[in-house]
Amino acid sequence: MDGPAQRTLLITLTGRDRPGVTSRLFRTLAEFPLTVADVEQVVIRGRLVLGVLLTYIEGADIGRVWNAAEKVASDLDMEIELSTGREKRLPRRRGRLHVTVLGNPLMPAAMSGIASRIAANGANIDRIERLASTPVTCIEMDVSGADPDALRAGLAAEAAERRVDIAVQHGGLHRRAKRLIVMDVDSTLIRGEVIELLAEHAGCLDEVAKVTEAAMRGDLDFEGSLRERVALLAGLDASAIDDVRDRLQLAAGARTMVRTLKRLDYEFAIVSGGFTQVTDALVEDLGIDYSAANTLEIEDGKLTGRVTGPVIDRAGKAAALERFAREAGVPLSQTVAIGDGANDLDMLQVAGLGVAYNAKPVVRQAADTAVNFPYLDTILFLLGISREEIEAADAADPQGSDPVEPPATK
Repeated sequence: MDGPAQRTLLITLTGRDRPGVTSRLFRTLAEFPLTVADVEQVVIRGRLVLGVLLTYIEGADIGRVWNAAEKVASDLDMEIELSTGREKRLPRRRGRLHVTVLGNPLMPAAMSGIASRIAANGANIDRIERLASTPVTCIEMDVSGADPDALRAGLAAEAAERRVDIAVQHGGLHRRAKRLIVMDVDSTLIRGEVIELLAEHAGCLDEVAKVTEAAMRGDLDFEGSLRERVALLAGLDASAIDDVRDRLQLAAGARTMVRTLKRLDYEFAIVSGGFTQVTDALVEDLGIDYSAANTLEIEDGKLTGRVTGPVIDRAGKAAALERFAREAGVPLSQTVAIGDGANDLDMLQVAGLGVAYNAKPVVRQAADTAVNFPYLDTILFLLGISREEIEAADAADPQGSDPVEPPATK
């Protein structure tokens, strides 16, 4: 036999945010035979919106609750809305997804298009939160009831049309679990390509740059193209490597990104088709946990035009990611790979989340998501890390934070 019917009461308080609003409301509600079914709270520019969904047995004197809640609102000088209804058993919805939107600027038309795509997918936006306002505006939505693949495809088209970046990821505890970040080096962690800086010393920059571009597009086999380019460096004095190391520039936001992740107990790795003579210095400077790269052969103080050992190519990068994950004790589902060229494709596909960073078209199409802004630390927002958490890391180590730079032109 069914028990007494359940009814619901929705209380929404709106007004100036201040300490104690939530505790005052619940202290009052505690005097009545009510059950809390749901609570949501958001603060926008100092204005609080607090919603509390309660259940009660039909026939209860809900008028007393109504009067008590209105008195709380009056005492706090806030607006209140109250509505009652019958408790409904809703059909079980598909799992929750995180939709992250990056824009600079982020226009209302973009948000309208994104919301329309979500609705057309038969999904519901359960929560919207701003994660950052600088260096880009980042909005994160919790979405339920959507087919991930269909929603990702629809939002990818919207992102291209609106010139924003959109990532769709599964929700759940794994998003905040320990993760391993594995990043490409050339044109990702650092600006430019090391082999081109060396080629500049050797007087063969144009020839090397042409081969590099074709390899990054996927037009050439990476190992063959690497050996071809390194052969052009034969006879170059090894002191040129020291000069290249001194001239290296980290990508904007790189130092902040690494330091923030380390502070939040993430493991960090780099894997490069470049050279250990350069990446070793980055490992020491940034406190990186794992690294893999090729090694230039040097004899009598000069480059021989060869590399020693197996080449770290497309397959080698994926194998390195898997090895780092084993050593860190992190499942592949909790790894994040970041890269820009065709030789990063395998590791982007092996990782739990593959991020194409200012990447070639073939890479953007294959990755789980793409970031096209010139700030490496914007990738932190995809992991649910807010600007406030990043600034807390900066405050803990102000000497290590990145200098403020003017926005780059897209």
